[in-house]
Amino acid sequence: MILSAANTQLTEDIMRKTCCCFTGHRPQKLFRPVDDIKIDLENEILSAVRDGYRTFISGMAYGTDIWAGTIVVRLKDRFPNLKLIAAVPFPDFSVSWNDEWKRRYEILISRADQVRFICPEYRNDAYMLRNQWMVNHSGRLIAVYSGRSGGTENTIRYARQAGLTIKTLKGS
Repeated sequence: MILSAANTQLTEDIMRKTCCCFTGHRPQKLFRPVDDIKIDLENEILSAVRDGYRTFISGMAYGTDIWAGTIVVRLKDRFPNLKLIAAVPFPDFSVSWNDEWKRRYEILISRADQVRFICPEYRNDAYMLRNQWMVNHSGRLIAVYSGRSGGTENTIRYARQAGLTIKTLKGS
């Protein structure tokens, strides 16, 4: 079977309707108890599952991304058709993290259904390109946002421009 450009676009549109990505601040920029944020993340992920989302993309940063990805992996026991894509900005992304976050990162990478390195090596715009890639392949964004400027705010703005459904959880 030969796919035309129209068929390819149709397939991508269908995939986006079942794909959800995450964005959020690192723990030091969040001012709510971590356990409360994790409960809200799980509830929002379950809501996405009820709405037909089956594939989740984590940007794999420590904090929100790893918490969300870990929840998706745990929910696979209840919903075996869930998939996790690890969208990593570049190899060695976690090299400067503390040992505990590196351990969580490695466990999550090993449990992901797909690992996608966005850039072959570090570059100044690697994080932005990762965030755009996630949004471009999703129909919904779940964001943990405390009102601070930076990558999370930029990702929300980009997702809004792209027409995604955005679910914002308070980070403060």
